[in-house]
Amino acid sequence: SYFVLFWGVYACLLWGVVVLSYYFIQCEMFIPFYTGRVIDVLGSHYQLNEFLSALLFMGLFSMGSSVSAGCRGGVLLCAISSFTCRIKVKLFQALTKQEIGFFETIKTGEITSRLSKDTTLMGRTVCLNVNVLLRTFIKTVGMISLMMTLSWKLTFLVLMETPLTGLIQNIYDTHYQRLFQAMQDSMARTNEAANEVVFGIRVVRSFNTNKHEAERYDERLNETRSLKTRRDIVRAVYLLAQRLTGLGMQVLILYYGRLFIQKGQMTTGSLVSFIIYQSDLGGNIRTLTYIFGDMLNSVVAAGKVFNYLDRKPEISTDGELKPDQLRGRISYCGLSFAYPTNPSKTVLQDFSLELKPGQMTALVGPSGEGKSTCVSLLQRLYEPQGGEILLDGQPLKSYDHHFFHKKIAVVSQEPVLFSGSIRDNITYGLNDCSMEEVEDAAGKADAHDFIQTLEKGYDTEVGEGGGQLSKSERQRIGIARALVRQPKVLILDEITSSLDTESENKIQQALASCLDQTLLVIAHRLKTIEKANQIVVVGGGRVKERGTHEELMELKGSYYKLREELFTQTDSPVEA
Repeated sequence: SYFVLFWGVYACLLWGVVVLSYYFIQCEMFIPFYTGRVIDVLGSHYQLNEFLSALLFMGLFSMGSSVSAGCRGGVLLCAISSFTCRIKVKLFQALTKQEIGFFETIKTGEITSRLSKDTTLMGRTVCLNVNVLLRTFIKTVGMISLMMTLSWKLTFLVLMETPLTGLIQNIYDTHYQRLFQAMQDSMARTNEAANEVVFGIRVVRSFNTNKHEAERYDERLNETRSLKTRRDIVRAVYLLAQRLTGLGMQVLILYYGRLFIQKGQMTTGSLVSFIIYQSDLGGNIRTLTYIFGDMLNSVVAAGKVFNYLDRKPEISTDGELKPDQLRGRISYCGLSFAYPTNPSKTVLQDFSLELKPGQMTALVGPSGEGKSTCVSLLQRLYEPQGGEILLDGQPLKSYDHHFFHKKIAVVSQEPVLFSGSIRDNITYGLNDCSMEEVEDAAGKADAHDFIQTLEKGYDTEVGEGGGQLSKSERQRIGIARALVRQPKVLILDEITSSLDTESENKIQQALASCLDQTLLVIAHRLKTIEKANQIVVVGGGRVKERGTHEELMELKGSYYKLREELFTQTDSPVEA
């Protein structure tokens, strides 16, 4: 699949590289030949015409070699850069399609390492190796043919070096690949350590553990440095053995070449040409043997990249259902679920619940009993191990992926904003949203007034993670981002926790005006719960009680006890 992708996208660039490489090889092969001719002309009876002719051809081939090499290098670099960018985009797209459980089991440092380092290594090394392999192989065959015409005896002597060179290269590749793989894994762990600290810098500062984290990061760096040192030592020994082998072969060629000249079997110019060819040939043979080992290194990196590219998400997005009319009736039917990271702990067990259009359902209960899990399953962030969730009588997986997530919107307690303007964040994921719709959604979320007071209004940059805005402002923009989609099902995870009473009342009035909308709330406040059409007490992964506030208070069961324990006269929050 790698070569199909490479060839299909960059065939023109590759053909350019092949053509330029052919001319480069042709020119390179004849430069030593005419160098020897020049020496022979100067060493024998000097003929001006022969000297100028040999000098002219040597100059033309040298110029042709330089021009074709420069052009080939430029075209190849363009191909590598374009291909690497394409691989990065393909990998990024594949990663963003994976289910949430995938990101919970794979460390962030490993993912970023594959995305930044392995893709670059894969594009650069494989592309260069393919180019070098073709160029070196053709050049080697041509050089051996010319060397045979100069002296077949010396040529066989030179070829005796090949098995020894291959043995040295094989030993080197074995050790280098092992150290290279260990170093890549170590670098991924180092990146993970740095990412954890940057992500949790507030916790690091709060517990004054910056020194401890620096020491931990230093340990990871030392581990990587140690592996790099061992890798460099192996390479140094390899280069030493390589140089000694080449030097020994040159001594033998000079010795036997002198004997052949004395016997009249070759000229001095032919010996000079042969030595130049031999020097290049030795490098070419070492390059060919090296390429196979280096290809294995790049294959390791490419293999990891393609593991992610070929990975199929466990949650299917192949649904095609896009009804013109959607009521928004949600039915939880006998759900059983455990998180992938802890499959032995059942979070929901035989959970059944119905959410009706135009009504608000509030989920209450102690922390860790399954309320947030109900929301995650409704968003299709996970798939239940048993049972199913129906939307208007159809399984969620049967709906078109983009259609489904436009009709179901979620506002979390801590909404995530992205770098960009306020308008970009409100219209996040929408391509055909007008300014009127943006302002209307912001008005319903009580965000329009504070946005208008900003110098750039809706074009104001929110900063990384919305850091330029207060928590209350981020919350209201998160609400506007959900409302602008005009969803049929709206999920709210205690969105009013950071809002003042006036903003809370405005937002509740705006939500109440959407008469045909299905509203699911993870409730923390008594005021929110009392207004719900249906209050559901979740405990032990099941529905323990359901009904209105008055019905559940009269029942004096779990909801009554929960209210008595966790609500105060000043409207303290319920534990979620």
